[in-house]
Amino acid sequence: MPQITYVQPDGARRSVAANPGATVMLTAVANNIPGIVAECGGAAMCATCHVYLDEASLSAVAPVSEVENEMLDSAASGRRQHSRLSCQLVLEPGVDEIVVHIPSHQV
Repeated sequence: MPQITYVQPDGARRSVAANPGATVMLTAVANNIPGIVAECGGAAMCATCHVYLDEASLSAVAPVSEVENEMLDSAASGRRQHSRLSCQLVLEPGVDEIVVHIPSHQV
């Protein structure tokens, strides 16, 4: 079963099993991962599920959409090169693992 590894700001890592087609955000919420607030429930409207996608996971997800790109500019922790909204990161079939780093704060 595919895995999503969440890396906390202090470096603590937690890997959870995920279903293909699930988002990184919904999997985090279902598994009580700290740091993913997800106020809008996955509509790409709030940036409270902002994560930094690990470079090794870049090819495992679709590119940033225009809507996501605009919303990332309002992320509380500041945008970085590999910033993504976890609600827009879908675990595609055939992907073994996605690694995301959670910012120090979301709001």
